[in-house]
Amino acid sequence: MAEKQQHHFLIIAYPLQSHINPCINLAKYLMSSTGSAVTLSTTVSAHRRMFSSISKPDQEVNDGLVTYIPFSDGFDEGSKRGSMDFKEFILVKSQPNVSTLVGDLAAAGRPVTCMIRTMFLEWVAEVASEHGIPSVLYWIQAATVFAAYYHYFHGFENLIRSHADDPLSTVCFPGLKPLQIRDLPSSFVDTVNTFHISFLDCFRDVFQVLERDGRVLVNTFKAFEAEALDSVNNPQTLSLFVVGSCGPLSGVAGYLFKEDEKKYMEWLDTKEEGSVVYVSFGSFSLMKKEQKEEMVRGLKESKKPFLWVVRKDNREEGEGVLEIEEGGEDGIVVEWCDQVRVLAHRAVGCLSGLVDGTSAVGELGVCGRRWWRSAGWIWISVRMRNWWRVCGVVE
Repeated sequence: MAEKQQHHFLIIAYPLQSHINPCINLAKYLMSSTGSAVTLSTTVSAHRRMFSSISKPDQEVNDGLVTYIPFSDGFDEGSKRGSMDFKEFILVKSQPNVSTLVGDLAAAGRPVTCMIRTMFLEWVAEVASEHGIPSVLYWIQAATVFAAYYHYFHGFENLIRSHADDPLSTVCFPGLKPLQIRDLPSSFVDTVNTFHISFLDCFRDVFQVLERDGRVLVNTFKAFEAEALDSVNNPQTLSLFVVGSCGPLSGVAGYLFKEDEKKYMEWLDTKEEGSVVYVSFGSFSLMKKEQKEEMVRGLKESKKPFLWVVRKDNREEGEGVLEIEEGGEDGIVVEWCDQVRVLAHRAVGCLSGLVDGTSAVGELGVCGRRWWRSAGWIWISVRMRNWWRVCGVVE
C-alpha cells in the first residue's frame, strides 16, 4: 500500500513586518497542530533581514519547525520606499521565480500541496493554478475590515463616493453596525492622492481573485467578530476559515530590522501603569520631516512619557527626533522594538501610528492621531465593545 503523501504548505508572504509576523505564527501553528511540512517564502531582501547571519542572501533556513526559502522580486538589495509608490511593491516580477520555486521543491521530493498567500500577492493564485495546487488567501487583518472591503466592492462604492464630502454621513453595511464616512479608509473616497488610489486598486485585485478562488483564512476569533464573518457568508462564492488561535510570534525569526539595544523594556518598568504613549508607524511608511516635527511638538505638549520607534532609514541629521534624544524629555526613541512585548506592558496606555488588524491594538485601549485613516479604524470603532464582551468586561 502506497504511503500517504505528507501535506506541504507553501506560504508566500508580502515583505512587510505586519505580513511576515502572522505568517510565521500560522506556519508554526500548521506544523505543530497537523504535522505538515511548512515552507515560508518572502523576498530575498526581506529574508536577508530576517536572517542576517546567513552566508548567502538566498540561503535556505530551517528553525526546527518551519523552512524559510526566499524568492527574488527583482529588488534583491531592497527597493526604494521613499516614493511611497505602492505599485512598486506588488512584486509582479516575482511570479516566474515563485513558479520555479514550486517546481524545484517538487523535484527535490518536497511537492507543495497547498499555497497560502497574503494580501497583494494575487498572482500566487495563478502560480498555484498552473501547478494544479489549491490556493488560499490569508487575510491578516480583522474580519470587520474584510467585510467593509467586501461590501464596498459589492454594491457600496458609488454610494460611499457620492458622500465623500460629508464625513458624518452614515453607511450601513449588511450585518455591521452603522459607520460614518470618517470611520472608513481614506482610499474609499479619495480620488486625488495617488497612494490611496493605488492602495485601493490593490484591494480591488484581491477581491476580484476571490470571485474565482474564494478560500480565505481569517486572522480573528469567531467569538470576537461573529457579525462580520456572518455578513459575508456566501457558501457559493466564499469559504472563510477562522485561524485566530495561532498564538503570538515566538523565536527570533521575523524581524526585518535589528532590535534597538537601548533598554526600553527596563525604561517601561519605571513608568506608572497606563502612562506611556507608544508611537510606531511600522516597517514600510516613511514620515516626512514636517510630520516628525509635528509629532515632536505633540509629544512635548502631551507631558506624557513616550516610546517612539523611528527606523534608521527614516532619520535625518538636524531634525526634531535627535532633539528629543538629547533634550532630556521624558521619553525614549528607538530604531526598532519588540512590539508584542511593548503593547503587553502595563505602562503602555496609548498607541499612536498606523493601525490595522495586524497590530496588537486589541490588547489595550486605543487613542491616536491619524495622518490618514487606515483600515484598522473600522475595526477599532466597531469591535472594541465585542473585545470587552469576550473579556467579560461588559455584557
